[in-house]
Amino acid sequence: MNVLSFEKTKITRRSKEDKIFDIINYVLIAVILILVIYPLYFIIIASISDPNMIHQGKVWFLPKEVTFEGYKRIFNDPKIWIGYKNSIIYTLVGTLVNISCTLTAAYALSRKDLYGKRIIMSFFLFTMFFSGGLIPTYLIVKNLGLLNTMWALILPKAVAVWNLIVAKTYFETTIPNELLESAKIDGCSDAKFFWKIVLPLSKPIVAVMVLFYAVGHWNSYFDALIYLNNEKLYPLQLILRNILIQNEASTQMIGDLDSLAAKQRVSELIKYGVIIVASIPLLIAYPFVQKYFVKGVMIGGIKG
Repeated sequence: MNVLSFEKTKITRRSKEDKIFDIINYVLIAVILILVIYPLYFIIIASISDPNMIHQGKVWFLPKEVTFEGYKRIFNDPKIWIGYKNSIIYTLVGTLVNISCTLTAAYALSRKDLYGKRIIMSFFLFTMFFSGGLIPTYLIVKNLGLLNTMWALILPKAVAVWNLIVAKTYFETTIPNELLESAKIDGCSDAKFFWKIVLPLSKPIVAVMVLFYAVGHWNSYFDALIYLNNEKLYPLQLILRNILIQNEASTQMIGDLDSLAAKQRVSELIKYGVIIVASIPLLIAYPFVQKYFVKGVMIGGIKG
């Protein structure tokens, strides 16, 4: 009885420690969650609140004096829709180019019969640590005649070396050599083997690469800032940057207002609203594709 009582007391003590540990974890997770979510939530309520209430510190958890004037002016501005169209085109075309180049290169480098693959891979790895810099890259893009074209945002970054390594690791650990040998016995060529067998078996890594590249293209603005001078080619993120930093909203969206106070008021609404408008596609898509991001990290970490 004494032994059973001791074991029961020991188990109870451990259970209390586990509960305390769980409580600490939940508190820390809740604090981190609040720190991450609240800024985004504040932008949402600030975009429909009276800016005077925001400056007075009265907007914390609920919007005050709700107004949708900022969103009305945003959606009436043609540059926002042009930016949306351009970003969608750049994302779709850029991701297609990225996937085509990355997967074909990764599969070739994963083949054991590729002569000199270590040397080729070393050239790829070299670019991860050393680059030519902004000016040489700009001169190359200029000499290729890519300035003020969408290809200036796509071709210079057609392959991300880290993604190439992840895809190569996946092919090496997932596609057995015996499968290739049996396919060759049946008269299958290398190209047909890649399209008919490798790609259908590689749907997880294809999904991961699509997500990584698509998010990168959608959020990118620096390349457009460097290589584009035509406003009709600007992506949405560059238009957002101009509104937030250069305060271009004062001339594009609020030119019909005479009062300086009214212009400043609407300008604040527009700044918050544009952030939400630009983030909506990713906010909608991320909950559905989160598992692929996790899988992508696991693919790169296992047997890498």
